[in-house]
Amino acid sequence: MKSINLSEIDLNLLVAFEALLEERSVTLAAQRLHLGQPAMSAALGRLRIVFEDELFIRMGRKMQPTSKAILIASGILAALNQIRQTLEASQVFDPDASSRRFEIGSSDYTSYVMLPSLLEFCGQHAPHLNFRLIGYEKDSLGELLEQGTIDVALGVFPTLPQQTHCISLFQEHFVGIARQGHPAIAHGTMSLETFASLSHALVTLRRDTTGEIDKLLAQHHLQRRVALTTPHMLALPAILTTNDLIATVPNRVAVQLVRLHNLELFELPVETGTWTVSMLWSKLADKDAANTWLRQTLNMISRTI
Repeated sequence: MKSINLSEIDLNLLVAFEALLEERSVTLAAQRLHLGQPAMSAALGRLRIVFEDELFIRMGRKMQPTSKAILIASGILAALNQIRQTLEASQVFDPDASSRRFEIGSSDYTSYVMLPSLLEFCGQHAPHLNFRLIGYEKDSLGELLEQGTIDVALGVFPTLPQQTHCISLFQEHFVGIARQGHPAIAHGTMSLETFASLSHALVTLRRDTTGEIDKLLAQHHLQRRVALTTPHMLALPAILTTNDLIATVPNRVAVQLVRLHNLELFELPVETGTWTVSMLWSKLADKDAANTWLRQTLNMISRTI
């Protein structure tokens, strides 16, 4: 048989072959594919030219497959089935059955706040899904999303990379935490002067010792002592429970740390304002069913934390 140029093959011809093989009738195959009988007869004629064989011969009231048709049938049916499965997989995502691994760009903060609720939800509704948390530099975020290295990113994004979508998840603000029984918070409201006079632990990814609090104190002509800087927010409980250091952290983290450790939460004597925690994803994945499910789930969870 001559070499076949796939670019010249209409996929509908293979669908017509499948219908003829299963119906053994030009009329019934045409009805199945919602075609007129002349169109189905024309498709059979083109199939015969492509495969250089009659393929189906009328015997009595049935169109019986030739030896060539039987030989190629399994391969054609398997190919059509694979194509259907591929197309269906691109349109449908079944979280209950999927074992897909999602890659989520996330900091310590967003991981600590959102992942427990996400995993709890998936334990009930998507038990086979897997997750990988990936730290990121904001300068490389657009590339990570475009290349599919991460499916979504959680965080604070003053500037959006090109070709991305963004949705706000929740508002956050700072509060203070200290060990239970800390003398500075034993009597309730803390003055700004007392707050500035204490020794502080600062969580920062930068290599300096200046945070948002320092800028606000400077407006009141005050300066604090930053006795410890660390990039690891989750090191704070072990640190703060052993001495009189205090720390300023996001409220949602503080609530969880106070619940789990011998710590107390206090309102800051300086107005820090709020900020927005958002979710970012690539426009290339906007219509992907699995990515859509992940975004919808994270958005739903954000309303409960």
